[in-house]
Amino acid sequence: MKGSNLMIDISELKFDEKGLIPAIVVDSVTKRVLTLAYMNEESLRISMEKGLTCFFSRSRQELWLKGETSGNYQHIVSITADCDRDALVVMVEPDGPACHLGTTSCFEYPVWESGELKEFSYEGLMDLIDGRRTEPKEGSYTSYLFEKGLDKILKKVGEETTEVIVAAKSAEQSGDNAETIYEIADLAYHVMVLMDEAGISLEDIHRELASRHVIDKKVKQEKMV
Repeated sequence: MKGSNLMIDISELKFDEKGLIPAIVVDSVTKRVLTLAYMNEESLRISMEKGLTCFFSRSRQELWLKGETSGNYQHIVSITADCDRDALVVMVEPDGPACHLGTTSCFEYPVWESGELKEFSYEGLMDLIDGRRTEPKEGSYTSYLFEKGLDKILKKVGEETTEVIVAAKSAEQSGDNAETIYEIADLAYHVMVLMDEAGISLEDIHRELASRHVIDKKVKQEKMV
């Protein structure tokens, strides 16, 4: 059964015996879990009205607008309830750290990690690339690219672009995309090296693509009229 895109009313949510519902706050760009907080009906309504996260403090027994004192507001992109209507996921664009300790996320303390399965994220790869620039490592290909400078990086981006084209044309005949996938991954890595060299963040690209998506929708609508 596919999920519904229809908005549900607050009255359909199941608040606990204390009138609270857990709200899992997630960065809309990085998809990283930032914090787990609680809302009551009033704080949820305030959140929806202001477009900023407002929670209910269980320790202080009062409402608190995230960022009101720190300036680290969380601008809400969407709020989604789970299938039981007793928990929320709040997608946000944060102005700063989510944790009162000053860290990006409240979840910073590993408890267990698989020895076989490895977590991957573009943010993690970007951090690794930036680390190879700021703290060069002997024998690191990434550090070598930064050492050689922009012209070398641009040359590699050009080479990898050509290899993607060649692989894609070959796949058109063979029906096997394995080589194309490999070359696209190479290109993506070198583009990320270029981004770091130029001071361009993943968030910058995310915002640009998001703005183009809106424009694209408008163009399609205009053509349909």
